[in-house]
Amino acid sequence: MTTGTTETMTYERAQAFARRWAEEWNRRDVEAVLAHFADNVSFTSPKAAATVGTATVEGKAALRAYWLAGLQRLERIRFEIDHAIWDPAGSELAIVYAATLNDQTNRAIELLHLNSLGLADRGEALYGALL
Repeated sequence: MTTGTTETMTYERAQAFARRWAEEWNRRDVEAVLAHFADNVSFTSPKAAATVGTATVEGKAALRAYWLAGLQRLERIRFEIDHAIWDPAGSELAIVYAATLNDQTNRAIELLHLNSLGLADRGEALYGALL
């Protein structure tokens, strides 16, 4: 899960969080990834728009449905962490990684706002150029 509260997030814990998050995705373990998210999460991604018809999904149940639908479309998923950046003032964690989805690899960033319990209540997936 997460560190418990945002006050205990450190550089080392941010890197560990990012590695664990990628490992969970690489195992296709949606429930493990969802454990990092609050029930009232709001998550935005261009992949959501293509998969479920809206760029922003609201709530953990909708996020689960989006991710499960997305995984059904993927034969291959591989996230390789570059690094993570913790902003204590904004309680935001940016995970910078290479996202291989089927045969395409993009540089990507997952931007997560962590609430006082250390759970993401807002998130956004950003995809850059093909690698």
